[in-house]
Amino acid sequence: MHLYPAIDIKEGRCVRLCQGRFDQVRIYSDSPAAIARLWEEQGASYLHLVDLDGALKGRSVNAACIREIVQSVSIPVQLGGGIRSLADMEEALALGVARAIIGTKAVEEPQLLQEAVRRFGAEAVAAGIDAKDGRVAVHGWEQVSERTASELALQMKEMGVRTIIYTDIARDGMLNGPNIAATKALSEATGLHIIASGGVSGADDLRRLRDAGIYGAIIGKALYEKRIDLAQAVRELESPKTGGCHDGKTL
Repeated sequence: MHLYPAIDIKEGRCVRLCQGRFDQVRIYSDSPAAIARLWEEQGASYLHLVDLDGALKGRSVNAACIREIVQSVSIPVQLGGGIRSLADMEEALALGVARAIIGTKAVEEPQLLQEAVRRFGAEAVAAGIDAKDGRVAVHGWEQVSERTASELALQMKEMGVRTIIYTDIARDGMLNGPNIAATKALSEATGLHIIASGGVSGADDLRRLRDAGIYGAIIGKALYEKRIDLAQAVRELESPKTGGCHDGKTL
């Protein structure tokens, strides 16, 4: 199983939201780069970044902060938030990001993902599927579409996408456990690399996700609230031989 410590960026700071609500923000650090270095020191082999301002405004907002993070660590990072065109993807990858996550446009323009895979390669592309009551949410979680998560994931598979970041919005930032049943169902229905996001409250949740056969898990608030010892989780759950193998690559 692969672990992805999360760094959510709002106005240049490391924050967490509850259920994606921008009016419920908790600031954890004024230096996201320092947090990135901390997670790397504790054994992280991949980081998950979210430009929250970008997700809301539909364009990159925290590019300077993201560049600083990338330059501060030696491990790869994936980035979501405000990436809604091939040009946006190119800009993100130019910052040094290893994988760009496209969310809203995966719903509105699925062919964009196909072209992104063709141009940048499947390993540099992920589709972000954020669901509320099983329906896909877009535009920074402000709108809920009629598409189901499984329908969209299967369409993404047809576009050549291999990695899905699946977020259950109702669980995000709540520390009440991930939606394992829905995540497992999505994984089994698609055969894709499903990275679970939202609700992880402790090491037991990570073990349950691993036992359910889930490819990876993003850890956010549980890390910042010290409910998970990252170094210990990495030792237990990631491959001890490779230090973490992502998409066929040893990191």
